[in-house]
Amino acid sequence: MRGTAMMFEEFALQAGQKKHNFQNGGDTFKLGIVDDTITPTVADATPTWSDYEANEVSDAGGYTAGGITLANQSFAEADGVGTFDADDATLAQNGSGFENAWWGIIYNASDPGLAAIAFVEMAGPVSEQAGPVAFRWGAAGILRFTANPT
Repeated sequence: MRGTAMMFEEFALQAGQKKHNFQNGGDTFKLGIVDDTITPTVADATPTWSDYEANEVSDAGGYTAGGITLANQSFAEADGVGTFDADDATLAQNGSGFENAWWGIIYNASDPGLAAIAFVEMAGPVSEQAGPVAFRWGAAGILRFTANPT
């Protein structure tokens, strides 16, 4: 699946507070998967993983509670655009896995408050039982920051 990561508005404040280190070897970012009993919005006030984890899909199949660690994360800048990226995240098909995924929540597992930075709509329900579940970030990376928005 290819979804657009939507940054929480609160992330603008967190960036100014130096809450996140996106460099490889910096903070650990995770992708937690939740069901449709909660709907994240960019305007959620001070979002944290704790706000969503009660709605997390089952810890079964290939999914582990707390989410998928985003591997090989990087942050680069080119022509005034900063890009946060990581390897694509994939869960293999598993007959014991979840059947009710709707949202991916990207959060900083290194932050003591588990600050959430973005979410991805999965156009659910998505089932790990029916087939592999893949987050493919694409050439543009996970998140892009621009110095000169147009």
